[in-house]
Amino acid sequence: MAQIRELRQRIRSVQNVAKITNALQLVSASKMRRAQQRATQARPYADRMRYVLGNLAAQTGGGGDDGAAIHPLLEQREGNRTMLIAFTPNRGLCGSLPGNLNRRAASFVLEESTAISVVAVGRKGRDFFLRTSMRLVAEFIELGDYPELADVLGISRVAVDEFTAGNVDRVFVLYPEFINTVTQRPAVLQLLPITPPTEQPARGGSQVEYIYEPDPGRVLEELLPRYVDMILYDAALEAAASEHSARFVSMKNATDAAGEMIDSLRLTLNKARQEQITRELLDIIGGVAAIEGK
Repeated sequence: MAQIRELRQRIRSVQNVAKITNALQLVSASKMRRAQQRATQARPYADRMRYVLGNLAAQTGGGGDDGAAIHPLLEQREGNRTMLIAFTPNRGLCGSLPGNLNRRAASFVLEESTAISVVAVGRKGRDFFLRTSMRLVAEFIELGDYPELADVLGISRVAVDEFTAGNVDRVFVLYPEFINTVTQRPAVLQLLPITPPTEQPARGGSQVEYIYEPDPGRVLEELLPRYVDMILYDAALEAAASEHSARFVSMKNATDAAGEMIDSLRLTLNKARQEQITRELLDIIGGVAAIEGK
């Protein structure tokens, strides 16, 4: 009886866990679809901005008449100070995503031979960098499930101010690149100094010859700060889509595993009940036989 009672308690416990994971799965599914749509819709704009930036840099030569950089954000420096802006999830229950991002951040720090400072975007990364005694310049943990462009302007301001003030010589962005619902790949992108791309847009689009007014140099000067904002906004959208997708897959796997465990426990319970019934029948038969033998 004790074994049967324990099995029933375990089944009820696993059923309660399955209800929780199933509810989290449904919530993540609704958030995931919207986050994925926002990420995929922002990609063409980000790709086209990269291409236009490269086109402008090619027309201006990337510098002024005296050979200096046409804008402080294009200035290439020989220095040993690097900043890493790390986008990580705010909450757990999203599988291996936080661990993968933190390991990639640790790998980046080990690969760099320079002094590293960190801007943590998300609680999981913030907690990891605090545990490893990294130098935190700033932390942003309230972007929400659906970040807007205004939400990343503070991150952009920190990066631009630190770079233009000469406190850092390079700025990199670490974020989870959303591939599909089950695949999110940690990616590292150099943000500052801006290196204009030379290739055509990665996700479609054709090469266009633009005419800029009043002149390419002034347009490039106005575009560069917006480029920084857009790259960080694109990274925030990719991070949100990756987090919700990873949590959906993790909760689905947990719900499926709970269902399999319940089936296994029920099978064990049925076997235990059959054994108990068999023992009781044998006791009854034995008792009847003993009475008849008298």
